[in-house]
Amino acid sequence: MGTQESDERAGGGTGRRALLGAAVLGAGGAVLGLPGTARAADARHGGGVQSLPVPTVIGHRGASGYRPEHTFGSYELALDLGADIVEAGDLVPTKDGHLVCRHEPEIGGTTDVADHPEFADRKRTTLLDGVSTTGWFTEDFTLAELKTLRATERIPANRPHNTLYDGRWEIPTFEEVLRWQNEQTRKRGKQVWIYPELKHPTYFRKLGLGTEERLARLLRKYGKDRKNSPVIIQSFEPTSIQRMNKLVGNPLAVLLSGANTRPWDFVETGDPRTTADLVTPKGLKEIASYAQGIGPTLDLIIPKDSAGRLTEPTTLVRDAHRAGLILHPYTMRNENPFLPAEFRKGGDPDAYGDVFGAFRTYFATGIDGIFTDNPDTGVLAREDFVNG
Repeated sequence: MGTQESDERAGGGTGRRALLGAAVLGAGGAVLGLPGTARAADARHGGGVQSLPVPTVIGHRGASGYRPEHTFGSYELALDLGADIVEAGDLVPTKDGHLVCRHEPEIGGTTDVADHPEFADRKRTTLLDGVSTTGWFTEDFTLAELKTLRATERIPANRPHNTLYDGRWEIPTFEEVLRWQNEQTRKRGKQVWIYPELKHPTYFRKLGLGTEERLARLLRKYGKDRKNSPVIIQSFEPTSIQRMNKLVGNPLAVLLSGANTRPWDFVETGDPRTTADLVTPKGLKEIASYAQGIGPTLDLIIPKDSAGRLTEPTTLVRDAHRAGLILHPYTMRNENPFLPAEFRKGGDPDAYGDVFGAFRTYFATGIDGIFTDNPDTGVLAREDFVNG
């Protein structure tokens, strides 16, 4: 999920929309006969996204509440903990054109690159989507060079226990993820789903490293470019999703940040619209012409007041469903700083708050799924919700 997450600092769409028919049913629908199981979505169309439980629990960068994000350790743990989909991963390119899984192209905060004197001269400052950013960037490294690095915990102040695993895993390529997906599907006896995100596609296209075509080629190579393929593609840039809509048949989702923000591709092309324009009925209808879902920040579902407490839900869930779109908002985390104020317990940034209460409140809005760093918590919260 994208850099747009402020909490971390504390034509051709109709057929695929039918795959995500759970949207029009909402999250409060009837539960199938098995206790503790979320209802299945409408299965009239057979196979595909509608086979997933609703609300869908999506492992955000794996199980990043427990392991360094975007590692196979994090991805596999997410499956072990019951995630329906694993966000594997945020896709950024290397100098020699390989797609790798990192939260951002800047890797100083998620790898041990600073401990490698041979790469000291690669540190630089650049404008990343208009923001001056200093560090080490994937586009300055070959894949072979990146493979000498090891992943580290991104937010050690909140997750000191995760630092135990620093240095254990390397940076995965997306091609390795596709092979891993096949392997895990065979091993577990059920289809494993992934939810990759294209990061900063306009930035990389200007560098001659267009990511949409690279992603499409890999999906075609592994036979995962179809409407029922177990791969949902997301991006904060609507034009990137429009480009993917012409390249592959996969279900697609537009990520949405704060209401007053503008997608970077809009900034680059002079499109004056903000996210607030995109979440109007008119904006959602346009998104539905090329995508099947949206991934809004949770604040677009229920805004917070100046004290960080939840206010009244917006009409976004209703309006998106009317447009035929699913909603997979982001991101639920167990730790206090990431929860609405009324669900925090004490002031310890590493302590858990009343996350089950927060999940219950968001599920009650009718969302179709949610990204969470703690898939086991999400699965239990869903179980509580669907069983009343």
